[in-house]
Amino acid sequence: MASKYDVVIVGGGIAGLSLASALAGQCTVALVEAEQSLAFHTSSRSARQLIPSYGPPVVQELTVRTLELMKARDENLPEPVLTPRGFMLVGDEATVKAEASGNMHSITHAEAMELCPVLKPDSFTAAGLDSGSYGCNAPNLLEDHRKLAETAGVDIITGARVHSAQRIGSGWELGAGTEGFLSGVVVNAAGAWADELAVLSGVEKLGLQPFRRTAAIVNVENPLTPQTPMVCAADDSFYFRPEGNQVLISPSEHVPSGAEDAKPYAGDVDKLIGNLNAVTTLGIQSVDRAWTGLRTEAADGVPVVGFDAEAPGFFWLAGQGGYGFQTSSAIAELAAALILGNVQPESPESRTAEQLAAVRWSIRR
Repeated sequence: MASKYDVVIVGGGIAGLSLASALAGQCTVALVEAEQSLAFHTSSRSARQLIPSYGPPVVQELTVRTLELMKARDENLPEPVLTPRGFMLVGDEATVKAEASGNMHSITHAEAMELCPVLKPDSFTAAGLDSGSYGCNAPNLLEDHRKLAETAGVDIITGARVHSAQRIGSGWELGAGTEGFLSGVVVNAAGAWADELAVLSGVEKLGLQPFRRTAAIVNVENPLTPQTPMVCAADDSFYFRPEGNQVLISPSEHVPSGAEDAKPYAGDVDKLIGNLNAVTTLGIQSVDRAWTGLRTEAADGVPVVGFDAEAPGFFWLAGQGGYGFQTSSAIAELAAALILGNVQPESPESRTAEQLAAVRWSIRR
């Protein structure tokens, strides 16, 4: 016999878990995850940085709201999720100026060198700094969402890949793993598999595209101080930041991929190490570990949040791209309000909803 819920969320990454904790106690909720553990794919492979100046205007607005919500949440946690850590762009003057936005401001070459002395002075001519950026303890945040959701009665089922979904009367019937579910609302938080879930559900897909992003933790001769900002090349050729006594590095690639458990390509990390050793004095010695995640995007690069216009009760929570953690709390707040039907026209969330809706429907070809 199928279990009945008001809402079934498909996907146990940061998007699905954030929404589960936002809805918890306000309606009956089940979250189903295909893998045996939560946050198995992209959410466990995050750069763990929240950057208010990163992304298009709607994303920046959602990031600011997410930081507000996370700071309030941190007041009740034994260990804070957020740690101040600036974000610095480096490159030539024209590229830095073109890429800088929002809360980022120009700084001098000398100021940039003081913030990150391992940069070689002749490797860049201009820099911008977002001093309102924060590092994020992603595992702690994910665990806090899980505990809050389960404590309030959300049922979380792992190892339950959705194999059937259909509209029945005024609701939905899903088969996931060995279990069945009936619900009024199905939330598509399936990440790289969001379009696949739509097709399985008889809903027109949106053309969401996963892109690869590789990162590695490396041992270095000259470690960064904890105060060193995350440093990103304005031409998107690399970024790096401190990770304890080690350094997290990435080639910032944006290569299309299918929905898969992505792995690093042979040679990508070696090429990155050569590049970074040429522009810094880090002295990268060895790779501790490397991974690749998928950043799934809509054509316009803006998250897809809202009910499908043609499939009643089918709610999209996808296309977060590289902004998943930094928009997660605000998007969950917005999505919960839309699902519960209590967005008021005068509320800040509704202005965000209108902006998201305008671009969300623009990608429905």
